[in-house]
Amino acid sequence: MTKDLQQIIHDAAQQISGVTRLSDLEQLRSSVLGKKSPLSNCLKTLTQLPIEQRSEQGRIVNQAKQEIEGLLKVKMEELQQKAIAEQLAKETLDVTLPGCGQGVGNLHPVTQTRQRIEQFFMQVGFTIVEGPEIEDDYHNFAALNIAEDHPARAMHDTFYFANGLLLRTHTSPVQIRAMQGQKPPFRIIAPGRVYRCDSDVTHTPMFHQLEGLLIDETANFSELKGLLVDFLQHFFAKADLKTRFRAAYFPFTEPSAEVDIQCVLCEGSGCRVCGQTGWLEILGCGMVHPNVLQEAGLSPEKYQGYAFGMGIDRLALLRYRIPDLRLMFENDRRFLEQF
Repeated sequence: MTKDLQQIIHDAAQQISGVTRLSDLEQLRSSVLGKKSPLSNCLKTLTQLPIEQRSEQGRIVNQAKQEIEGLLKVKMEELQQKAIAEQLAKETLDVTLPGCGQGVGNLHPVTQTRQRIEQFFMQVGFTIVEGPEIEDDYHNFAALNIAEDHPARAMHDTFYFANGLLLRTHTSPVQIRAMQGQKPPFRIIAPGRVYRCDSDVTHTPMFHQLEGLLIDETANFSELKGLLVDFLQHFFAKADLKTRFRAAYFPFTEPSAEVDIQCVLCEGSGCRVCGQTGWLEILGCGMVHPNVLQEAGLSPEKYQGYAFGMGIDRLALLRYRIPDLRLMFENDRRFLEQF
């Protein structure tokens, strides 16, 4: 039996040494240690031996089994280390290669401009309010003292829906809702998207406006003028920025004015952007019309207020010296990454 066991161990060692994969090693384990293996057959023959020899021969067989298990264990560790080494070789990173970098997003110039405007007015006590972009005729026109035959109501200026609703043409309806829903005194700004049938180098069908409103018992045009001059000087970061107020007409304010600034591109000397005048029209303003106050449920005898409105896109064009408004909406990364 001893010679047989030595041969079994020798054969098992040769088979184990020739294995190259862990899966094959598991199969080999069954053939050298399983129920049908030569070693198992040796165990079965122990019953045929005299009783006094069985114990010694059983010990020898167990030693042979332990030796084969040791060979299997060593081979398994060898194959596992080899598999790990191969995996590491495939996944090795060359730390000397340049990194891919991480792209960082940028705020759109319109967003940056809106935030700059909002920051100024919030610092002087205004709060931000918003309203629906799909409006009705009452809030967009009638409540703002805009007559039924006013050109602004025409189909070529306004996007109408079949049910009589429309895309708001300004953010002034937010002011009406604020006057109807809040008790004076209050001061608000209403930024947002507005829509008009217009498209060229300086106009798009969808653009951004910001309008402001203050209602109390002592509001006056002098206060309005001081507020807007301070804002424009802050926005363009120019303490000596020249401004002028020109009389104008708006249905919802009386008196009304348009505000010009000295051209920030040519410093007033005259250029293509300002039409060689040295001035740029920048926003509109005025004292809230008594009819608008009354329509909103406020007494014109007790309350008065002022309002102003500006195009955020236009201010962005001037601040960042962008030549064509359409660049704002073309999603050209070369343009956007400059901001």
